[in-house]
Amino acid sequence: MAGDKRNEILAKGGTDMRVKRNGMYQLLPFKVIRKKTPLGEVPYLTLENKFLDVAELMRIAEECQLPVEASNGKIYPRGKKETDFIGL
Repeated sequence: MAGDKRNEILAKGGTDMRVKRNGMYQLLPFKVIRKKTPLGEVPYLTLENKFLDVAELMRIAEECQLPVEASNGKIYPRGKKETDFIGL
């Protein structure tokens, strides 16, 4: 099921996710941005110019099975690293 959601997000180029921010739920747009590495391109689900709690970033990464990037860092799904997402 997570693989289907990941493929759908990659095909659309982004998604709107419901996140808890400052005690309120908000619907924030995440875009897929491909970053170049020495081994190839890696897709990141990116929230631009906004901070988000690390727990929420971890939840989104686990839910979508994609690396997530915000102003306060990059988060990968549990047990994965950047090289696992090369070529998606």
